[in-house]
Amino acid sequence: MTSLSTPRAGFKNDFSMIANSFLHTPGLPFASVLDAESIQRAFREEEALFGQEDIFSTQIVVWSFLAQTLRDGKGVACAAAVADIAAYLLQTGQRPPSGDTGDYCRARAKLKLTALQRLVRESAGQLEPQVDRSWLWKGLHAKLVDGFTFTMPDTPENQEAFPQIGAQRPGVGLPIARACAVLSLATACVCDMAIGPYEGKKTGENALLRGLLDTFEENDVVVFDRHYCSFMMLALLSQRGLHVCARLHQRRHSDFRRGRRLGPGDHLITWTRPEKPPQWMSKEQYDQIPETLTLREVQFHVAVPGCRSKTITIITTLTDPKAYGREELAELYGFRWNAELDIRQIKQTLHLDHVRCKSPEMVRRELWVTLLAYNLIRKVIATSAAVHGKPPRHLGFTRACQSILASWMIFSTGSCRDPQAMHTMLLAHIAANEVANRPGRIEPRVLKRRRHRYPLMQRPREQLRAQLRKT
Repeated sequence: MTSLSTPRAGFKNDFSMIANSFLHTPGLPFASVLDAESIQRAFREEEALFGQEDIFSTQIVVWSFLAQTLRDGKGVACAAAVADIAAYLLQTGQRPPSGDTGDYCRARAKLKLTALQRLVRESAGQLEPQVDRSWLWKGLHAKLVDGFTFTMPDTPENQEAFPQIGAQRPGVGLPIARACAVLSLATACVCDMAIGPYEGKKTGENALLRGLLDTFEENDVVVFDRHYCSFMMLALLSQRGLHVCARLHQRRHSDFRRGRRLGPGDHLITWTRPEKPPQWMSKEQYDQIPETLTLREVQFHVAVPGCRSKTITIITTLTDPKAYGREELAELYGFRWNAELDIRQIKQTLHLDHVRCKSPEMVRRELWVTLLAYNLIRKVIATSAAVHGKPPRHLGFTRACQSILASWMIFSTGSCRDPQAMHTMLLAHIAANEVANRPGRIEPRVLKRRRHRYPLMQRPREQLRAQLRKT
């Protein structure tokens, strides 16, 4: 048994404590995705390594921050993270820290944001080329785009960086950020994300998406809803050799009597460049935009038993009707809903709907650590899917989180007697939890359980306290 006075050799500089928790065993699929060497290299090249001879080293802080995120989102106090570190150090023959959370919180603030962003992008980028071809859409890598919002504590710093909604009274609302995410259809990983204030110039989802164009690879097919469907967005994506499948914007009129007919509800049309550049585009950029775009417009009907049928019109740059059938394009756009489900998992299961950090810098760190945890869980799900011959999107995310947490400390400390058997059991448990297919299921958006009967805050807290003191 190792004593507290004789630390395990090489422990302090070992990033395998992070990687081993996510099945980096030789012989398993995707074992090379974000292994210990790549994690250490990312921090070293970003000059972000710190405390290698201290208790709160870079690897310890990243590992505990990930555990804090996965265990119960941001609701877990820093004291629980320090308790995890103490338990880990005891099992590896190290002297544990005190119960004070100050050192841990200060160490978290040292995590360099660019290194965390790089790890998130690398985890998705390394996984995507290795996926089974059957997980792709007609051999193409489909990328889903969607936006969402999240709130944060009401501190002066957060209010300055991410002001609350303008319609709310000062002191009543919460700071709110807008985010735009690019997700992989094949693996459900977050490829990249951009955030900004909820209101103001160049803060909309289209502006955020324009900042993510370098995320896409040539011949990717980008799928998004009608909000992003504009001439300029389609032109910018087409210039990069990307394909697009999107729902027609509600302000554009559709007329299937015009254009070149390809079949029922299917024709080629021409869009013309706006006469003036938008405010965000320079004259030089505008001149490089083509004057016309030849696009394919497809219309199909969605019929749900017991509901009114719905007509949907989509616009795509996939103009070959033989290679891409009308029903196949309808199916591709239908996959866009997966982005909604993925973001729901991030916001609800990992509790990103409301972050807990009190400064904009820590809010960003908390966001990217959460995305890193999400991608690493998706990597384990993809491994389970590859081993058991199932599509990764058919396997449940929440159960995978629970299964990994159950074996988190065992894998991290290397105390498992038979890691291969443990990995086999873990992958089998994840593969056994298939997401139920419940077509036509609808639920009303109402709550049955009322947690509290307190009224909503409509005046600043200080005014309410003063009123209580008077009475």
